[in-house]
Amino acid sequence: MADNNSKFDAIIETPFTYLGLVFENNILSGIEFLRPELKTNIPDQPEIKKVANQILSYINNSSYQFDLPMQTKGTGFQQRVWKEMCLIPSGQVKTYGEVADILSSSPRAGGNACRANPVPLIIPCHRIVSAAGMGGFAGSTSGYFTDIKRQLLRHEGLEF
Repeated sequence: MADNNSKFDAIIETPFTYLGLVFENNILSGIEFLRPELKTNIPDQPEIKKVANQILSYINNSSYQFDLPMQTKGTGFQQRVWKEMCLIPSGQVKTYGEVADILSSSPRAGGNACRANPVPLIIPCHRIVSAAGMGGFAGSTSGYFTDIKRQLLRHEGLEF
């Protein structure tokens, strides 16, 4: 979470939270969930408008499939976890353990990769849950960020 908007190229308001967008060389490289103290700012640049429009399309239709170029920096393992997350359809979830089994890893390692996700929402880390319930989100096990996860899952027709 950021305490000012100077590090973001755009800030988008959604029903769930504000999103701070970061671009590198006109390609989306980061999204952060922000507290609602910041003001919406969507500059009139094609690459920013494209991301904003796709996010709004998801807001209007939870089955919307994002199709955006992204620069995601992470380890090879993190990239594999993020790729696996993108295979989970809207309205469905996998547990940390299921992802770990697919990748021959551990649930904790997968959870750490979820936490490191540079573009949450686009790479749907909210669709990874605990075997015992919803699990954490954005490094938190309760509070503001888990409320966002709950709202995203509810938007996709799931209750936790």
